Amino acid sequence: MTNIPVTTWSLEQTAPTDLLPAAAPEGDLRIVRAEVPSPEFSRFLYASVGGDVRWTDRLGWTYARWLEDLDRPGVETWVAYDRGTPAGYAQLEAQDDAVVEIVYFGLLPAFRGRRIGGHLLSYGAARAWDLADRWAGLAPTKRVWLHTCSKDGEHAMDNYLRRGFKLFDTKVEEEAEVASPGPWPGAYPV
Repeated sequence: MTNIPVTTWSLEQTAPTDLLPAAAPEGDLRIVRAEVPSPEFSRFLYASVGGDVRWTDRLGWTYARWLEDLDRPGVETWVAYDRGTPAGYAQLEAQDDAVVEIVYFGLLPAFRGRRIGGHLLSYGAARAWDLADRWAGLAPTKRVWLHTCSKDGEHAMDNYLRRGFKLFDTKVEEEAEVASPGPWPGAYPV
């Protein structure tokens, strides 16, 4: 198995005023919170959004592990729908010290390049800032952060920077090169 260098960038916002929202795209786009923890739906989103950029760390999770992850206070999944079809998602996770991580964010390949990503990221970051409003016992958010890497889509970093996220850490590590799993094996060429 071949190793490849992967650069991971961590970015943050430290105040709600850091968020620079994107305009909503034209058309029938809705963003809805998936309030019922659903391992099936979450795995579909994860595999479909991340399949061509080699998101593999959760593919081996059991149903119980997915449910355990989703059914925690302060974990939310926000799904963008284009004319009723899931187009992408943002998963938020409350962490210690009033920090919220945007753990996963992205669009299914067919919906990229249509100005949905900037709007979804804006909406997801805004929901990270007001997360405590929906969860009793959580302190108001003081910081929102995320990470992206050199395996992610070519426009990911630009989108984060345009939404007001600031770089605070960069790491380069060797990772085993894996074939793109797609939403099912062989869905995307390597």
